[in-house]
Amino acid sequence: MSAIYDFSALDIDGRERSLGEWRGKTLLIVNVASRCGFTPQYASLEALWRRHRARGLVVLGFPCDQFGHQEPGDEAEIRAFCTTRYEVSFPLFAKVEVNGPRAHPLFRWLQRERRGLLGSGAIKWNFTKFLIDDRGRVVARRAPMTRPEVIERDVLACLPSA
Repeated sequence: MSAIYDFSALDIDGRERSLGEWRGKTLLIVNVASRCGFTPQYASLEALWRRHRARGLVVLGFPCDQFGHQEPGDEAEIRAFCTTRYEVSFPLFAKVEVNGPRAHPLFRWLQRERRGLLGSGAIKWNFTKFLIDDRGRVVARRAPMTRPEVIERDVLACLPSA
């Protein structure tokens, strides 16, 4: 696969969703976890989504349990946590692996498209963020500690003018 829109994944409700559904939108793809030191970023991701979704931003959350067993729950528990604790309304997906032989193909592609700071494609921790422009190009990769509000300028640069 050579374009982000060629990928699909199971959503949090177990339905297959094509990323082609969001063709022409700016995407912020994040591997998330409920028991991570960065979990409070859910609030900032939700705020960013609410501020800019009318202009074409879509935040996509992919729960991942590969780092310190920080996402041990099933999809129902993840959804309940996200909605009750952080009022998450952006699309969430079923748990995925982001590294290794069982990594979801989307995350293998994202890592090939935009390597990390040290040149490695591997994702180092939960809340790594990939920003995709409205033409499906990976334009930025941000580390887990980079708060969503810090990358808002990059997001705005990808959105059509108001």
